[in-house]
Amino acid sequence: MKENVGKIDSYLRITGGLTILGIGISRNSNLLIGLGSMKVAEGITKFCPILHLLGKSTKDDGITLNFSKNFTNDVGEDEAFDS
Repeated sequence: MKENVGKIDSYLRITGGLTILGIGISRNSNLLIGLGSMKVAEGITKFCPILHLLGKSTKDDGITLNFSKNFTNDVGEDEAFDS
């Protein structure tokens, strides 16, 4: 089994799965319990059978996103706060 789920996706699957699992337990819903358990398992193993069937992956390929962008204010201070 080759990992096809990235780090952030894995955390989201575990968090969402635990939430769905908790709701399923509180409502006594076997469907929600099964779905939540499946998502937690996908997050822990970092493998998603649906992604595998589609040939997709959310695993990091060494791509780093840099969100440190400098923004400048094109408006003068007096104009910025005029209504």
